[in-house]
Amino acid sequence: MDLQLAGRRAVVTGGSRGIGLAAGRALAAEGAAVALVARNARDVQDRAARLAKETGAQVIGLTADTGDDASVTAMARAAVRELGAVDILVNNAAATNRGAIPDDDLEAEINVKVRGYLRCVRAFAPAMAERGWGRVINVAGLAARQSGSITGSVRNVAVAAMTKNLADELGPSGVNVTVVHPGATRTETMLDIVGERAARSGTTAEEFESRMAASVSIGRLVRPEEVAAVIAFLASPLSVAINGDAVIASGGARGAIHY
Repeated sequence: MDLQLAGRRAVVTGGSRGIGLAAGRALAAEGAAVALVARNARDVQDRAARLAKETGAQVIGLTADTGDDASVTAMARAAVRELGAVDILVNNAAATNRGAIPDDDLEAEINVKVRGYLRCVRAFAPAMAERGWGRVINVAGLAARQSGSITGSVRNVAVAAMTKNLADELGPSGVNVTVVHPGATRTETMLDIVGERAARSGTTAEEFESRMAASVSIGRLVRPEEVAAVIAFLASPLSVAINGDAVIASGGARGAIHY
């Protein structure tokens, strides 16, 4: 299927690893020019160079802290300068979750993952609306639908609520806004966490991962590139019928029915 992304220009925050890097790769492979954004300049520029060589697309690395107004403004200017304009925004930057997020980190989490996403939307969406087309994909997480961490749930529910409000506001101008909830995903960070938890529980990483996979309908953890495929579709003109809603990219969490 041709996702009609050739010639589009995308910004992916949290783009130096995991789901963000996979999303950048998927978009570049479809012919989009991509700006990967992360806080570590060396890492993000290295990843961008590798993706450019791998896909043949224009891929650049930009540095920004999405928790800071001035940093996001500077990043947005650089992205527009280098790409010419921005049609697609993938909001993915967030603090690494190596387990339950302490509840006293709520303020910091809201600033980076909720306000940070909104900062980026405000930086790019007005120009999308002026041109009459755009896509914003907010990466949240299944903590929006599960208990276990007050901070984790609050930040992801807030992203979902923000998404719906923005979709209603921007939809008439041709800008669709959606939220993706990945479940446990086989990123490098997740595999590190699995190893740490396995060691603490006196089992192997393989056994611990198998226990996690038992709660997933497909019988295994989803891979970053599989979440990225969902994001790439939502970034496409073909996704116009989806706006304001959550798309679950978890492999299917067993048990609960959401409708």
